[in-house]
Amino acid sequence: MARLSSGYLIPEIGLGVYLANGNEAYQAVLTALKHGYRHIDTASFYRNEAEVGRAIHDSGLPREDVFITTKVWNSDQGYENTLAACESSLNKLGTTFIDLYLIHAPVPETRKETYRALEKLVEERKVRSIGISNYNIHHIEELKTYAKIMPAVNQIELSPYLQRRSLVQYCQDNGIVLEAYSPLTRGEKLNDPPLVRIAQQHGKTTAQVLIKWCLKKGYVTLPKSVNESRIIQNFTVNDFDLSAEDMNVLDGLECGLMVAWNPLEWE
Repeated sequence: MARLSSGYLIPEIGLGVYLANGNEAYQAVLTALKHGYRHIDTASFYRNEAEVGRAIHDSGLPREDVFITTKVWNSDQGYENTLAACESSLNKLGTTFIDLYLIHAPVPETRKETYRALEKLVEERKVRSIGISNYNIHHIEELKTYAKIMPAVNQIELSPYLQRRSLVQYCQDNGIVLEAYSPLTRGEKLNDPPLVRIAQQHGKTTAQVLIKWCLKKGYVTLPKSVNESRIIQNFTVNDFDLSAEDMNVLDGLECGLMVAWNPLEWE
């Protein structure tokens, strides 16, 4: 668990459900919860909040035991729009509160009013913690000029192949927890020889090594899978450790590989 600036705890491994649709999303979440996950990361843009909510309900777990993250999409930003978007997400998820509500990306025209709405949602106790996604340093510097509540989280693409060290250091210096999406490089680097060697030394998969790297860096990590065996593997990373030498090798893999989008460069 990681402690957020809001005071709440967040499980350090969450199931990402981007591009998981319908029954596929429902089964992935149900499977993950069965095997120990207690953190699910969705978004209105993913169009699977209803399936996520139904799986959490059907798991039989108390609502308080499952940490739910969702996000307000770009076209839903703005003060009133965001309040309405959150209400829609609450209804689809079938819950009275969201653990972590994020601005999906720093849309220039609307991000200030959107963040003001997030603070209102905390006040109304519909949201416990608020944060941002795909924000760069200059976006956060701007946010500091008007925010009453600093963001608890910045969710960005991170892996040994895309380390964004200056942004990471800035967030850590400002008490903002980093969440790593696409930590498995969407499969692009799973057969990279240095990564394979480290995985073989530990008797682990390369995906498990990438997840462990994130955890060792202090990031909350959000591996995505709809395959039961991989969902289980991605969560089974507490029975090995990476040495300082391993970490040095992994840190040396930085190559600017970006497998997702890049709103960090927006104005």
